[in-house]
Amino acid sequence: MSQLRIALAQVNTTVGDITGNAELTVEWTRKAAEAGAHLVVFPEMSLTGYPVEDLSLRKTFAEASKSALEALAVRLDDAGCGEVLTYVGYLDLDEAGVRDAAAALYRGEVVARQFKHHLPNYGVFDEHRYFKPGETLDVVRYHGLDIGMVICEDIWQDGGPVSALGKAGVDLVVAPNASPYERAKDDIRLPLIARRAAEAGAPLVYTNQVGGQDDLVFDGDSLVVGADGTLLARAPQFVEHLLVLDMDLTAGGHAGDGDLAGLHVRRKVLSEEPIPAYEASKEPVISEPLSDEAEVWSALVVGLRDYVHKNGFQSVIFGFSGGIDSAVVAALAADALGGDNVYGVSMPSKYSSEHSKSDASDLARRIGAHFREESVADMVDAYVSQLGLTGLAEENIQARTRGMLLMALSNSDGHLVLATGNKTELAVGYSTIYGDAVGGFAPIKDVFKTHVWQLARWRNAEAEKHGETPPIPENSITKPPSAELRPGQVDTDSLPDYALLDDILDDYVEGDRGYADLIAAGFDPETIDRVVRMVDRAEYKRRQYPPGTKITFKAFGRDRRLPITNAWREGEN
Repeated sequence: MSQLRIALAQVNTTVGDITGNAELTVEWTRKAAEAGAHLVVFPEMSLTGYPVEDLSLRKTFAEASKSALEALAVRLDDAGCGEVLTYVGYLDLDEAGVRDAAAALYRGEVVARQFKHHLPNYGVFDEHRYFKPGETLDVVRYHGLDIGMVICEDIWQDGGPVSALGKAGVDLVVAPNASPYERAKDDIRLPLIARRAAEAGAPLVYTNQVGGQDDLVFDGDSLVVGADGTLLARAPQFVEHLLVLDMDLTAGGHAGDGDLAGLHVRRKVLSEEPIPAYEASKEPVISEPLSDEAEVWSALVVGLRDYVHKNGFQSVIFGFSGGIDSAVVAALAADALGGDNVYGVSMPSKYSSEHSKSDASDLARRIGAHFREESVADMVDAYVSQLGLTGLAEENIQARTRGMLLMALSNSDGHLVLATGNKTELAVGYSTIYGDAVGGFAPIKDVFKTHVWQLARWRNAEAEKHGETPPIPENSITKPPSAELRPGQVDTDSLPDYALLDDILDDYVEGDRGYADLIAAGFDPETIDRVVRMVDRAEYKRRQYPPGTKITFKAFGRDRRLPITNAWREGEN
């Protein structure tokens, strides 16, 4: 048996910041070296950040990535990390086109390069638009051990690189990944990696990215799995982490190369001598996965924090209405940025209730946020009287006046405006475009209304468990939701009960089920017709809504792309 100390650098990169990401790579490789690691694996495209989208089509960006890779190899050697075999992801460009690539760096040189073979083209992924698939696999022999590599989707699809490595023979497989979070992904990730390790006939090292990038968030959850499927180590979710473990590996003396399973396997010898025997470190970390609500809350916090900070903001501002949605967004913002960087504005009109104003004030006190009250009554009256507005126009001008007020304060003080709408409202168009839909980011855009309540109760319970003040006023959780744009208004005046509505939306939006399927599921035909029409008519609003963290299988945006001008109607065709 040959010993090898492996490190998984679960880091938070920034798209486009090649210089900063290179610094990050040096910093974390140095940490790995100080921990005695012989090999360290970074996430997919760690040098450029992921996903780079149309940046990949800029030749200047691809060339900068390639140059930075060569320079990084030298920098690592100069930093005293040259003996650590370092796997990094980057963007390549050759005569065939742009490549999602990974490389092995050793002793100041790029000793292996490989291009992603399976290119995902579903959900949020458009990689056929950008990349050309790789057709070669580089296996390096390092201290007598044969190490193969696969990149992200190469383990999520059957056949291809993992199968080829299994036929060629390797002692270890490393897998740089940038796999976005969605609920329950943990349930399929570990079993999948265990199957791939068995297919390769070798342990598999899976390093996943962590952090937020626009509407995506990455949870880390990096893993090492034995050839028999045994979980050997697991990093915590939603934090940067260096996972280190000692492995006893059998050097198989493999020689398979050439064309295997449709790919060309190349081998390169770096060193034959095994690492001298050493005392293994303590037992590796096997972090427990988070509970569902803790996982979702962490995803929303990290997604919000990184969007704010990576885009150069320090603080956020939004309406404190006293309702459940703004309360949950406020609690998320306080957890993400600290209460002192949260600015809440109560904007009462003549229809606002006293409890809404008092609940908003209580919320600010609980989370330590800045708070001010700015009445919109006179501003609204100016529009209403001059234009003679009534009915829906009068209701919407209240929301739009609030939106303008928030944007004015944003421009004045430099805060990022947050939109507080949830997925249910966004689905059925229950929002005012240029009003409550205004903002630069929408933290709960992918959270159904019933789930918003669940998160609120969970967050308050967590606070109580730790002897802290629950951040969300109980009255905001228990009172009937209302936009308060007319006397006595409640949401159920315009919408079905939220529990029923979310059930239908889960089937129609998430499941893409048709009218007949919804009938078969037991929903009332009249309610189905009403909900489906609201959803279909609201596409234009969704196109103009701010980005927000994706947590579900099918978030609005890149996951679900429907035309705005669309004559198809479920149940009529």
